[in-house]
Amino acid sequence: MTDIRIPEGLWEADKEGVIVTWLYEDGDTVNQDALLAEVMIEKVQIEINSPAAGRLKIAKAAESTVLPGEVIGVIA
Repeated sequence: MTDIRIPEGLWEADKEGVIVTWLYEDGDTVNQDALLAEVMIEKVQIEINSPAAGRLKIAKAAESTVLPGEVIGVIA
């Protein structure tokens, strides 16, 4: 299993971001480097790509707040 994490170092550690959307559904099969989610951080939208190929398990739903380094899903 491979964790999908919010990248660290993109903004201040004490600030929250928000998952804008997931581009795949929970349980979907994804390829490595596929665009999985979009996250809004301090008025900047970043893209989260899949770190591996496999089945997506979403841990944090769209519109959830997130912090740098937080796990938002896994690839099994």
